Amino acid sequence: MPEFQRTSLGVLGAMAVLAILVFTFAAGPADRARSPAPAPATDDRERTETGAAVPDSVMVAAAHPLAAEAGRAVLAAGGTAADAAVAVQTMLNLVEPQSSGIGGGAFAVIWDGADGRLTTLDGREKAPLAADETYWLGEDGEPVAWWDAVVGGRSVGVPGTLKLLETLHARHGRMDWANLLQPAIDAAEQGFTISPRLAASIAAAQEKKLDLFEPTRSYFFDPNGSPRAAGTLLRNPAFATTLRLIAAGGSAPFYEGEIAADIVAAVRTDINAGILTPEDLAAYTVVERAPICVPYRAYEVCGMGPPTSGALTIGQILGMLEGFDMPGLGPSPEAWHLYAEAAKLAYADRALYMADADFVPMPTRGLLDPDYLASRAALIDPSAAMPTPAKAGTPPWDEAAVQAPDTQPERPGTSHFVIVDADGLMISMTTTIETGFGSRVMTRGFLLNNELTDFSRAPAAEDGTPIANRVEGGKRPRSSMSPTIVFRDGAPVLLIGSPGGSPIIHYVANALVAVLDWGMEPQAALDMGHVVNRNGVTELEEGTEAEALADALATLGHEITVRPHESGLHAIQIKDGALIGAADPRREGVAVGG
Repeated sequence: MPEFQRTSLGVLGAMAVLAILVFTFAAGPADRARSPAPAPATDDRERTETGAAVPDSVMVAAAHPLAAEAGRAVLAAGGTAADAAVAVQTMLNLVEPQSSGIGGGAFAVIWDGADGRLTTLDGREKAPLAADETYWLGEDGEPVAWWDAVVGGRSVGVPGTLKLLETLHARHGRMDWANLLQPAIDAAEQGFTISPRLAASIAAAQEKKLDLFEPTRSYFFDPNGSPRAAGTLLRNPAFATTLRLIAAGGSAPFYEGEIAADIVAAVRTDINAGILTPEDLAAYTVVERAPICVPYRAYEVCGMGPPTSGALTIGQILGMLEGFDMPGLGPSPEAWHLYAEAAKLAYADRALYMADADFVPMPTRGLLDPDYLASRAALIDPSAAMPTPAKAGTPPWDEAAVQAPDTQPERPGTSHFVIVDADGLMISMTTTIETGFGSRVMTRGFLLNNELTDFSRAPAAEDGTPIANRVEGGKRPRSSMSPTIVFRDGAPVLLIGSPGGSPIIHYVANALVAVLDWGMEPQAALDMGHVVNRNGVTELEEGTEAEALADALATLGHEITVRPHESGLHAIQIKDGALIGAADPRREGVAVGG
């Protein structure tokens, strides 16, 4: 891609008065002068419903106001998007613990405007080296039930988020690592106010065994066993201590030191005990992978490749829609019918082929081959829905292997943020501990993931054909996370992504069609009701305008269900020399400039 043409970017709209944690930064290399501390915030701009902010050269959109403000303060002090990502993620770990944190994993898509280079970093969790395909089989030889697998240390994979942050900072950071952790340290010690969303999540998770283990129980519940309520001041001194160790030693204490020892001890739960070892943690590495880029009309849509299925499945959906007049149809029942049909075919391929490409031969190029996608699109009848489940296709590829389909869904316990700095460094990062509150196992103030339940619990089909996403030692489970950057004429025009489990692909693809085909502003695209098909029923988001599509789609032959969809989209559009931010109204995120 050509070098990014840096301009004086700005952001539109306005923002509320939000709490700022004032802290001091230092320049990265030891021989650089200390950066001045950012001035206390005196921002009296009003927030708008769009979530965008007044014109400026930087922006952060994240799932909690304190996290977004921590990132903005870094950028305002001269930090890079990579510096801001460290502050945002560590703050999210504290104030949105049910969704992400250093006990989980992440994917990041990075555009470096200075050298015109797009990269992706894989910080996905890994299975213990001793794990094998029988990992999720019970004594009867059958796969254990999903919730029985989730709760306890056995579902915990080797976390990758911290090492991904360290890698980002080493490559693109400018400020002192330790000071980037200080906002979260201060908030952990001084306390933060439990938001209505976190309070509701705690209450809902109580019946799903959130109160089974200590110290999780005493952190999220009061001495009487009641879920801590919205508005309660919650302190986490254990997390502050953990972050101080990481501030002083980087990721080493986490992967090879005392934090690692505590993780290994914590997963040895009385119920569903894990098998992680110190060697598993010490062996963890972040992998730079080639981005997946798909042409779509005048754009190039780029994202993260396997082990996530996000960019491939979005690419397939868009590639099949390329031949239809989606712009002319607008957000009509006819357009959503075409979308759902393309999604059925893409999810069929996803189930059969997609997994960790380091372990499974992946037909990556074949799945996105234009002729293959054209042949798949030819199966779409504009006047009638195809029977479900649709069958996977046979893409061209070099290393054929016979696999059986896996329909293991991920649950929604994830977060997403996007950051643009003044030098043209841009990051779209999706981060997770899998289901809400992960494994329910907490150590040193942070929750541990349950990512190993993203593997197929059955290693093979009934006929013995292996499933691509089966458990193997050191393997990364398949994901749907879809951090995305869209380009036009070689320059970035949109950063976007979402949490939400296996529907993440749809949340992002819905918004991409809305912005790229229908010309919607980012906030309107994020507000729009979701239409989801995972190779079965067509799901319409409850309480939105999507419900009005039901009769027309049913007439075309779709089986319809209306249900809630908890996306958490965040986006930044670069348009006409300005940054336009948007945050999903379904959660509590904001977009702020600085």
